[in-house]
Amino acid sequence: MKARYIRVSTSNQKTERQLVKKHKDESLFIDVISGAIPFKDRPKGKKLLTEIENSNINYISVHSIDRLGRNLFDILSTLEILNDKKVTLKVDNLGIESLVKDKPNHAFKLIISVMANIAEMERESLLERQREGISIAKAKGVYKGRVKGSVESDNVVLQRYKNVVKHLKKGQSLRNTAKLCNVSLGTVQKVKSIIKNQ
Repeated sequence: MKARYIRVSTSNQKTERQLVKKHKDESLFIDVISGAIPFKDRPKGKKLLTEIENSNINYISVHSIDRLGRNLFDILSTLEILNDKKVTLKVDNLGIESLVKDKPNHAFKLIISVMANIAEMERESLLERQREGISIAKAKGVYKGRVKGSVESDNVVLQRYKNVVKHLKKGQSLRNTAKLCNVSLGTVQKVKSIIKNQ
């Protein structure tokens, strides 16, 4: 059976671009989660791996390699699992498959390593630009962060961190929620404490 794996970081992102090459006989597995979370730790990623373990899936399509992860090690680990189970991975935007006649495609692994490295560098570059932007804003005195020592009401905090509330209610761990929402662990703990006391 064939499957298509789709990942978006937030619920307001569209999946259409990743569905362009979808075939009617593919089962869909859609995760709304950060690419920084390892594939095996994602809800639908886990489910897909279980289906593979049960020999229900033997072919997976993804729009691009960064849907599997932003970390080279995680991507190659997932690829290793798929190869061991003789599951072919097709990357649409590259037009290549991981297996040829049930044997690993060495050109695929080389290209994927390069692409995964680029995805990882892009993520690091984005975070670095974000940090630089905050530093510049602080230097200019226009940084919009909360003033230290100021007190916000519980409702204001919950309103400000709607995404954190959503992920916590879905059962995400504190650390995963912090990564997904790009906030500190302390913020997530604070939000969880407010929810618990309401």
